[in-house]
Amino acid sequence: MIAIEHVSKAYGGRKVVDDLSLEVAEGALCVLLGPSGCGKSTTLRMINRMVPLDAGTIRVGGDDIAALAPEALRRRIGYAIQSVGLFPHWRVADNIATVPRLLGWPRRRVEARVDELLDLFRLDPAQYRGKYPHQLSGGEQQRVGVARALAGDPELLLMDEPFAAVDPVTREALQGELLRIHRATRKTIVFVTHDIEEALRLASTIAILEGGRLAQFAPPLDLLQRPASDFVRQFVGGGGAGLRVLSLCRVAERMRPGGTAPGEPIAAERSLRDALEAMAARHADVLAVADAGGAVIGTIALADLVRE
Repeated sequence: MIAIEHVSKAYGGRKVVDDLSLEVAEGALCVLLGPSGCGKSTTLRMINRMVPLDAGTIRVGGDDIAALAPEALRRRIGYAIQSVGLFPHWRVADNIATVPRLLGWPRRRVEARVDELLDLFRLDPAQYRGKYPHQLSGGEQQRVGVARALAGDPELLLMDEPFAAVDPVTREALQGELLRIHRATRKTIVFVTHDIEEALRLASTIAILEGGRLAQFAPPLDLLQRPASDFVRQFVGGGGAGLRVLSLCRVAERMRPGGTAPGEPIAAERSLRDALEAMAARHADVLAVADAGGAVIGTIALADLVRE
C-alpha cells in the first residue's frame, strides 16, 4: 500500500531522514516510533507531499507520488494532527463535510456521510451536528478531527501525534476508539508517536527510527522479544520490557483448559498483565478463566505468565 524506497531529507546540511526504506501493507496500522528529531513527522509529511523528498521514491497504492498532482494525492489521504485544526466558526457538520464538498458530492450524500461518521465515533448526530468546536471537549474535538480526515473515504490515513495534547484518561479512550474504527474500516493508517505504550497498544507493525534511519521494523511482540540493537532494547523499555510483553499476550494463550479456582474469573481476552495485577490484588497465584459468555473454561496460574 505504501512503499518508501531509499528516501532522504536534509535541513541545513543535516539529514533528518537518511536512506529510509519500508513497506506498509494495505490495512495495517503502522506506527512510526522514536525520540524527538528522529524523522517521524518529516516522513509522514513526505508521504502527502507537504515536505519534498531530497532523494528516493514513495509509492501510494503503487503510484509514485512525484507523478501525481499534490491535490489529487491529498484527496486519497486523510490527515489528522495534534492540534486538530477544526475551523472555529464552522459547525461540526460543516467541518466534517469539508472534503466531500470539495469533491463535489451531492448534498444528501454529504449529510449521510456526516451522520455515518458521527455515529461511528459515538457522537449523537442530532446532538453534535450543529455544535461549534469551542462547545466540544478536547476528546470530542479529536474525534471530529479524525472523522473529518475520514470523510472523503480516503485509502490512507496519516496521524501525527493526534492524542498527545489530551489528558491520559481521554487519551486511552481515544486509542480504544481508533482501534475499534480501524477494525471497522480496515483503513491503512500511519501513526506517529514517541510514546512506546501508545505504539504497543495500537500498532500491527512498528518502525523505530534512530537519527533518521530505520533501527527496526517489526510487530510489537517481536520488538520486545527480539530487539535488533541496544538502542531498540532501551527504547522499548530495557528491563521493563517483560511487563510490556505481558500486555501484548492474552490470557487465552496461556490458560489451562478445565478446572476452576475461587473468586471472580478473568476474561480469556484480557492481557497477561491484567491477570498479574488481579493476582497481586487478590493475593492469589491462580485465577479462573471465563469465555465471552462468562462460563468458566479453565485456569491460569502465576507460573503460566512466564512460560513460553
